[in-house]
Order: sequence, then C-alpha cells, then structure tokens
Amino acid sequence: MTERIAGPGGAKSADAWDRSFRLWDSYFAIVCVATLVFVLGTGHPGWRLRLVSAALLVALIPWYVVVGRPVLGGDPPDERRALGYLAGAIVLFLPSGILVGETRLMAFALVPQCFMALRLRWALVAVTVINIVPVVGWALLWWPSGQDVFFNSLFGVVTLVFAVAFGNWTIRIIEQSQERAELIAELDASRHELSRLSSAHGALAERERLSREIHDTLAQGFTSLLMLVQAVEAELDHDIPQARRHLSLMAETARQNLAEARALVAGGAPADLEGASLPDALRRLAARHEATVDVTGPVRALPAGPEVVVLRSCQEALANARKHAGSSSTIAVVLTYAHDSLTLSVQDDGPGFDPAAPAGGYGLTGLRARAAEVGGRARVRSAPGEGTTVTVCLPVLPVPRSDS
Repeated sequence: MTERIAGPGGAKSADAWDRSFRLWDSYFAIVCVATLVFVLGTGHPGWRLRLVSAALLVALIPWYVVVGRPVLGGDPPDERRALGYLAGAIVLFLPSGILVGETRLMAFALVPQCFMALRLRWALVAVTVINIVPVVGWALLWWPSGQDVFFNSLFGVVTLVFAVAFGNWTIRIIEQSQERAELIAELDASRHELSRLSSAHGALAERERLSREIHDTLAQGFTSLLMLVQAVEAELDHDIPQARRHLSLMAETARQNLAEARALVAGGAPADLEGASLPDALRRLAARHEATVDVTGPVRALPAGPEVVVLRSCQEALANARKHAGSSSTIAVVLTYAHDSLTLSVQDDGPGFDPAAPAGGYGLTGLRARAAEVGGRARVRSAPGEGTTVTVCLPVLPVPRSDS
C-alpha cells in the first residue's frame, strides 16, 4: 500500500486517505447490492438455492466490515491476516458462484482486494480461483448447454485477463507511490539537515564576523592603550608634556573603544563613520597612529559595505605597522576614488617581513576575508628591510555619466 506521508499536511493526508477508503466502501456496497439483485432476479435455479446464494453474499458484508476493512487499511496490510480474510471471502463466494452464475459479478469487488492486500504471486493465485473455479463448478453442477458453457468460460477468461492486467498496473502504481513516498521522506530529511547545516553555518559566519569586528576594533584599541601606557611610563621621568599628550591620546582611544563596543552591540556603523565621510574617518584614525592621509580622485558617498571594509582594513594595517615597524616609522595612508573602484594603500618604512613565511594571528587573514566579502581583494607586499605595503582594492558602482 502507498505510505501516507506525515509532515505539515500530515493530518490532511490522513483525512484524504480516509475519504478515499470511504469511496472504496461505497464501491463494495454497490457491487454487492447489484449482485444480490441479479441473484434474486434470475429464473434459474429455484428460489431456495437463490436464497442460499444470497445469504452467502450477505455474509460477505460483515466479514468485510469486521475483518477485511481493518486489514486493507493497514499500511502496508499484514499479509498473514490478509490471507485469512481473503480465504474466508473466497469460501463464502465460491459456493454462491457455483450455485448461481450471476454471483460472479461479485468478483469485481473481490479481485481488487487481492492486489491491495497480497504479494503479486499470491494475488494471481487468488484471482485465478475467483474467476475460474465458479465457472468450472457451475458447469459440473448444472451441465448447461455447450453454448452457455462457452460463453461463461469466455467471460471467466476475459475477466481473469482483465484482472491480471489491472492488478499488475495497480501494483506498479503502488510501487511508484512507495518510491515517491520514500523520495519525499528523503527530501524532507535532507531539507531538515540542510536547515540544520544552514543554521550552523550562519552561527559560524556570525562568530567569524564578530571575531573580525572585535579584532579590528576592541583588540586593536586595547593594544594601542597598552603601547601608550608603556610610552607614558618611559616618559614620566623626563618628558612630562609628551606623557600628558600620550595620556590624552589614551583617553581618546578609550572613548573610541567604548563607542566601537556600543556600535558592535547595536549592530550599527563603526563609530568613526557616524556622521562623517570616509576620508574624515581615516584622518581621525590615522591621527591616533601618527600617520599621514592622502585622498585622490573625486570623493563621493558610497554604500556602507565598501566604506566599512576600507575603514577596518586601515585599522588593521595601521595597528600592524605600529606593532611591527615601531613608533619611529613613517606611515602613509592613500585613499583613491576611481570610476568603478575604491583603493586603500597603507605603507610603512619599517623592517618588513617575508609574506611567504608562515605567520600566526588573525589580522591578515581577516583583512583578506573582509575584502573578498564585497568582491574585492587585498594584497600585502613586503620584504626584509624594505617596509610593508598593504593594498585593498574594492569594486564600487561607477559614477553615472551626465549627458552634455
């Protein structure tokens, strides 16, 4: 039997199955009543034998309701119980079919049940018995004319062939339905697994995003604070004005870190970009690292994505420059607005390094990941003794040309 698929429409599917089975009940009742009408209305044999045949047919009704319907309603039907039910139905049907030829009309209700409840081999045996045995028994009991035997035998063979063809078609439909049910179940399981993996991937992506944000904002700010603390400790004994300037820079850095933390929690734009253009934000950022900023090209408002990537990349590059090149190195930031791109370059004259050498940390990896998220690329050019240049190039919407 076909499986009844559960899911969002599980209850609806069960109702549809119940309604379809009620149609089958109606079909069984119509065939049974029609057969009784034919049996009672025929002129041969006598009325006593016709009443016996009708009584056997009537006995099929409670047998179907009490035993057959629960068996046929199984999903799939229990084959042992189905064999018992159909054996009982055939025992009630065969004597009636042998006594009164018109009883064979009942085969139209019994044959489909064989294919519904049994495997093909057993179903073919049962169908053959239902279609052939009543004709043979009827002919041996009443010895009718040769013409009647011929037509009844022909009717029995035709109904047998039809039953076999119909049964094979029914079983193929059932098998296809089972395959589709299994496929739907697999697809449903795959959908749930995909949903789970998507949720897990989303959580991982969010963790990576937060890691980058924290690394490029709070972690860099705290690193700057530590460096300033060390500078102040070294300056307190001999350069009070410079120490005070660094203390003021520490306070500014702490305020900036607090603003970044609030922006991170609120999910808003970086604090440096609040109410300011990208060049202004880069200038404020560069001032905290004692770097110069040069802006080329026509400055224009851009989507938030590229501007955030440029700002965070600049933060990372400046922090790395001060950390590895030292406080005495010169750092230059160049922001270039082109027709369809935005380029950031951060260059220092520090000791440099070998970019091919294995390196720990998250900075450069996160910088490249940020650029890739908006379709851009990040390059690091450096060599021992030759300083370092970090370049980030991002695609942006081209400037619309005005018609002259």
